[in-house]
Amino acid sequence: MNGLSSEARNLHWLLTDLVEEVPGLQSVAVVSSDGLLLLSSDPGRHDAAPATDPSTGPKGSSADLAAIVAGLGSLTIGAAKLMDGGGIKQTMVAMDEGSLFVMSISDGSLLGVHASADCDMGVIAYHMALFVGRAGHVLTPELRSELRQSMEATR
Repeated sequence: MNGLSSEARNLHWLLTDLVEEVPGLQSVAVVSSDGLLLLSSDPGRHDAAPATDPSTGPKGSSADLAAIVAGLGSLTIGAAKLMDGGGIKQTMVAMDEGSLFVMSISDGSLLGVHASADCDMGVIAYHMALFVGRAGHVLTPELRSELRQSMEATR
């Protein structure tokens, strides 16, 4: 975190606050509009190796969650265009063993959350909306570039 701009540190703080304040979150990722991981709840773990604890997110890798979020975001954007539905605000996938939430950030970036099956979906959606509202106006091209470089440096 040393050497990061105040905006980047603030986004890291917002993500940490989201993870610590909301019960049931397993993994969180912010993905750029071109599918690159910008922020992660587990920034030191980008490898695709399975985690020893399956509750740490999809295969234990923030890169896996980022790929899923980017793919799902692209799919829903395409579906909305085909259906003349306008912009995508939020996508939710309920699974037997968990949930996946994807919310659009104003610049085309996406916030993705993998949560446990017993999570309170309303609480998660509320806190995601707070994060998006706070992060959306500061996520400039310069900041996205800084965050990408920071993520690459932790590999």
